[in-house]
Amino acid sequence: MRGERTLLAAKPAPTRGAARALLACALLCLNSLSLAQDFAPEASTGHIAKTAVHAKRQMVVAAHPLAAQAGIEILRSGGSAVDAAIATQLVLNVVEPQSSGIGGGAFLLHYDAASRRLSSFDGRETAPAAAKADRFAATGGRSGFQAYLQAVGSGRSVGVPGLVRMMELAHARHGRLAWPRLFAPAIRVADEGFSISPRLAALIAQDPLLKNDDAARALFFQTDGSPKASGTLLRNPELAAVFRRIAFEGAQAFYEGEIARDMVAAIAGHRVPGDMTLADVSAYRARERAALCAPYRGYKVCGMAPPSSGATSVGMLLGMLERFPMEKLKPLSVDAVHVFAEAGKLAYADRDYYLADPDFVLQPLAQLLARPYLRARSNTIRMEAANKRPQHGDIKLPETARHGEDQTLEMPATSHLSVVDAEGNAVAFTTSVESAFGSRIMVHGFVLNNQLTDFSWLPDIEGLPAANRVAGGKRPRSSMAPTIVFDAQGKVRHVLGSPGGLQIINYVALTLVALIDWKLGEQEALDLPRYGGRARGTDMERMQSTSELAKTLTARGHEVRLGNAGSGLHLISVTPRGLIGAADPRREGVALGD
Repeated sequence: MRGERTLLAAKPAPTRGAARALLACALLCLNSLSLAQDFAPEASTGHIAKTAVHAKRQMVVAAHPLAAQAGIEILRSGGSAVDAAIATQLVLNVVEPQSSGIGGGAFLLHYDAASRRLSSFDGRETAPAAAKADRFAATGGRSGFQAYLQAVGSGRSVGVPGLVRMMELAHARHGRLAWPRLFAPAIRVADEGFSISPRLAALIAQDPLLKNDDAARALFFQTDGSPKASGTLLRNPELAAVFRRIAFEGAQAFYEGEIARDMVAAIAGHRVPGDMTLADVSAYRARERAALCAPYRGYKVCGMAPPSSGATSVGMLLGMLERFPMEKLKPLSVDAVHVFAEAGKLAYADRDYYLADPDFVLQPLAQLLARPYLRARSNTIRMEAANKRPQHGDIKLPETARHGEDQTLEMPATSHLSVVDAEGNAVAFTTSVESAFGSRIMVHGFVLNNQLTDFSWLPDIEGLPAANRVAGGKRPRSSMAPTIVFDAQGKVRHVLGSPGGLQIINYVALTLVALIDWKLGEQEALDLPRYGGRARGTDMERMQSTSELAKTLTARGHEVRLGNAGSGLHLISVTPRGLIGAADPRREGVALGD
């Protein structure tokens, strides 16, 4: 233990018309997928050829080789799937700081093989108690994309981080190794340094806001102001020190004391200050919630209930596909893309209208996932023409629970990891700081999130309150969709999830169709070009195989948006012969197993 300890040693709100113009312009930028040339979203810069990995006993798939190695190290030391997931995430905080970390939040889905019990952990951030519904309605004299950047790069965008308390809660329920042991790999990497990856280097160089923060500038840029290049050794001793404190003092060291005070001070001292208080930070609690499952062709697809919209929307999308013979359609045929996109539009329309934090808004989940309801929604899909104005379905709610539909801005800077241990326990863990580098506010070597921009920017729509409007203590809706799939015998079959902002739902659902309907291999399923529908348009990954397809879809009435896909799917399949792991070719992830 001694050696281990040494290692560990404001402006007025605009009119409703002006606010609508702001939202419409910002959404137009987001819908382009690439946003703007001078902004660096978590999107693909190219494909890396990968092959599926086979293992007999245990496996970790994560977004960086050092992180996956940390997870395997913990499993080989006798750790559980949760232990390995926590260690993996902590290393990701060091080597992939743009995507996730202790300054953000997460959702974790866990299957206990001995008890055959599925549980989920909610580490989503919360709004400060002082937050009001019109938090992002004011344009500040700007419009569109610039207004979005102004909101993101501010103290007002930061929610109370939830990751540390969530990991501590999951470890208390399902951990096997001592809590400090899980921090050892991340502390080692932070102290000794790691080689900046091409992806991280590109994001540093392209980000228009990162230099505005003194701590971020010191960590990610050279003394002459130039961005640190790929291959540069990056050390983060401040973060290592924070990890040591949390390792030996527990989550309380993060939520009370010096670290909490410095977070609150950095947010209050920003040029666009926020209103988070020490009381907000210390009051944060992670939640263990019931998982949400939906059937699909004899399988049971399970994930996170609200405040994540992931499991609900994936279940709805798949449920609307069940009446179509997807197995007879080729993955890149116009009919397959058309049907999948049209079902997605309807699922997203319901998501935008109904789903939000269940502690604040009544959630009609049983009605949304009911077979008759989904059949009726599916019957509105016309094969000959795209739906140009998808509307939410009609579910009877009390008058006091009626909402207005919103379209939330949700950027694709997130990470997902999948773990299966030797006992058959499984973890699907999606974790995020929201946009790349979150709020661009750094404290003690970690980035603070900008998750509050995941709330609806308009508090009221056509005179009705948006379900996902800002409120003090509320958790913003998310699209994160950590997923575990069970076969007809109740055995774990697939463990998966993805980053990708609003598109996560489409990424996960399309992968499940590829695996279940089209019987593609694990790597084939992840290599498949990404596509899907939401709002009024159809998004499609720009590849040689999709250019002609886009023209055919346009002729059928689709508003096709070609661009990069920000997916980072990480998949483990459990088979009678062992485990098969695959990592998305669009990112730097790997699958490692024994």
